Amino acid sequence: MSYDVSSLKREHEILISGLNNEQRVIYNSILEAIATEREGMFFVYGHGGTGKTYLYRTILSGIRSKGKIALAIASSGIAALLLPGGRTAHSRFHIPINVNDDSTCDIKQRTQVAELLSKTSIILWDDALMAYRNCFAAVDRTLRDILQIEDPQNAKKPFGGKVVVLGGDFRKILPVVRKGRREDIVQSSISKSYLWNDCHVFKIQTNMKLLQNNMSEIETSSIKDFSEWILKIGNGELGVGDGDNNISIPSDLIIQPLENPMQDIIDNTYPGLENKFTDPNYLQDRAILAPTNEVVEELNDYIVPSLNGEVHEYLSSDSICKASSNVLDQDILYTVEFLNTLRFPRLPNHKLTLKIGLFVMLLRNLNQNEGLCNGTRLIITRLATLTSTNIGKRVFIPRITLSPSDSKWPFVLKRRQFPISVCFAMTINKS
Repeated sequence: MSYDVSSLKREHEILISGLNNEQRVIYNSILEAIATEREGMFFVYGHGGTGKTYLYRTILSGIRSKGKIALAIASSGIAALLLPGGRTAHSRFHIPINVNDDSTCDIKQRTQVAELLSKTSIILWDDALMAYRNCFAAVDRTLRDILQIEDPQNAKKPFGGKVVVLGGDFRKILPVVRKGRREDIVQSSISKSYLWNDCHVFKIQTNMKLLQNNMSEIETSSIKDFSEWILKIGNGELGVGDGDNNISIPSDLIIQPLENPMQDIIDNTYPGLENKFTDPNYLQDRAILAPTNEVVEELNDYIVPSLNGEVHEYLSSDSICKASSNVLDQDILYTVEFLNTLRFPRLPNHKLTLKIGLFVMLLRNLNQNEGLCNGTRLIITRLATLTSTNIGKRVFIPRITLSPSDSKWPFVLKRRQFPISVCFAMTINKS
């Protein structure tokens, strides 16, 4: 409620003037649902470059400029930073880490958070397709429970009668299901939720990047051709050969390998890296994307030794959580040396090899107000002191105790380590 209403009104006037016809139809439908105080669940479906984030900003400024509350959330910390006042969905709604078919959020009736939700006019959830359908079900059950105090009929309405706007692109990455097949992944998405039948889907297709006036005719044509090619892949229209997974890539998009393909990729993405790796402007627009954590680590381990600087190794303190098992003396069965070899997604490795000026990525949400989210990229300026590339502030990353949320092992590992990893290369999902 502490937003500057007058400045938001000016911002809203500028933003709304830039909406195209597709965006304006969506904007009017959502604002009408709020004005008439009727429930509504909307899904904004559009590929990259269609101006979804611009539309969200227009909606948020329009609601907040009227003194109403709009909650902007996203499925990941980095996506949340793109929204004014954005938070992750798990942070805002206290969604359990391990969510199942019967989960609810840790929000009780008549608490401050419950009061906030009851006064909220709209919930805007970006990158919704990356979240499991059980996350939406948990939020739905919680809102119905909280809001039925105001009106018993709210217990029968989706999300307790609140206006909820979801956004995303089905061509992008769906929820990650470990060892899951394609049908398992599709089954875990919001489109397979009981809530989907109540959802009104809007499609936006106009590529706003092509309407920019500062591009030459050649640049516009290149972006258009590449965008159409990407869309055809996402729509499954480019499969060749025996299976749908075989795609012919244009030659101008392929790096021709010489003697060392890995070095060729690095030289193409980071030309002159040895002399420029401490320059934030050079690094912030570059990243090597890979499909798996194993490939990412192989690339990062290849790059780090080639950079100048004194090497510093930081080792974690690994142990077994005593409360995770009823087996006595389990720490005798699994030695510390064995625990050090274990690697888990979203957990730093036992040994971190760092240098001054190294490009690293944060693996935990430490302080979202300062931009310190899971996925934030940073540059080491001093040992244990990092500086953010986008705001120039100096921040401190402590060692913290981490545990994997799911594991194949019959125990829960406790690893005390700096929550960072080298990130000259990163996974496609993380990016």
